[in-house]
Order: sequence, then C-alpha cells, then structure tokens
Amino acid sequence: MTATHLLASTHLTHLAAEEKSAEVTDWAARIGWVVGLLLFIALVYWLMREGWKWRGTLQSDLPELSDAPSDPGPARLELTGRYHGSTTAGQWLDRIVAHGLGTRSRVELTLTDAGLDVVRPGARDFFIPKEALREARLDKGIAGKVLAEGGLLIVTWAHGDKLLDSGFRSDHAAEHAEWVTTINNMIDSTETDGADAQVDSTTQTEGAR
Repeated sequence: MTATHLLASTHLTHLAAEEKSAEVTDWAARIGWVVGLLLFIALVYWLMREGWKWRGTLQSDLPELSDAPSDPGPARLELTGRYHGSTTAGQWLDRIVAHGLGTRSRVELTLTDAGLDVVRPGARDFFIPKEALREARLDKGIAGKVLAEGGLLIVTWAHGDKLLDSGFRSDHAAEHAEWVTTINNMIDSTETDGADAQVDSTTQTEGAR
C-alpha cells in the first residue's frame, strides 16, 4: 500500500469516527430537549393546579350548593349536553371553582316550577331554586370556552351574596331559545307574585289599623 493510499484510508477512518461521534452528540441533545420539555410541562401543570387550589381557597365563603327537592314537580323542559363552568356574573373570565363548579362535565338539565336541576355524571349535582334565578340569555363564551354567537345558554342565579353565571350547551343548540324564554317568563312570574304578596300584606296591615 502506497503512502497515498494509507493517508486516504486514515482520513476515511477519521471521518467515520467523527460521524459516529456526531450521531451520539445529536441523540444526547435530543434527549436533553425532551427531558427539558417534559419538566416544563410538569411545571406548568403544577402552577395551574396550585392556582386552581388558591382560587378555591379565595372562594371558600361561597355557601354549599343546594340539593334538588324530593318532589320538584313535573318537568317543563329537559335537555342533555355539556356544563362549561360558572363565573362571577358579568365577568366571564372570573371562574368559580368552589364546590366543584369549575369542573366541566356532561349535564342533564331539568326545569320545573321548583327551579333548575343540574345533574352532572361524574361531577357534583346542584339545584338552583326558582327564587334564585335572575336571568337566562344566549352568549358565545364563558371562562375558557368560546363558541359561535348564541352557542351557550347562560343562566344567571343568586347564591349567597353573589350572582353567578353558569354556562350550558345543549346537544341540540336550537333548544336554547326556548330555554331562555321559559326561564325568563318564570322569573317575571316569580317577581310579579312577590310584588302582589307584598301589596296584599301591606293592605291587610293598613286594614287592621
């Protein structure tokens, strides 16, 4: 073998060794990036979880949720769909997480003369008495969920000293309009009955005098 051939062979061997070394270096870098990414995701998840717990602590003064009465009466309306969460009324990004209200889930809604029964498979059920209902409307978003205009049924209700907005979406969105009309009519009827009762009470008191 001539010196030229020997030199060429040595050069090729050196190049092959460098390629193998580069491959090892590339794999090490990739593994480092993957580990770093996983650590970053874990950190973000931990921060979100701590933020959720902190928000729940701030909302600890929110009263316990009501349970449905044993005999709520016949159903006016029923639907199945999804519960997308609750917020402070009028503040669609101020999510309420206390008592499981922040947990999204499937939902079965039943409206009766007694109020709105919210049944959530896999999450906590709750009941909104008729007297607590304040408004129903169509909207497009609530805390972390944005849909087409009118894609959400928003029910405003009083709980303790707070007004809450709860967002629902029926499996058949065309049902939303009927729910808005029926709930608002119930609210108007409740307010009228309350005003009439107050007038009657005042009249009886003045008559007794």
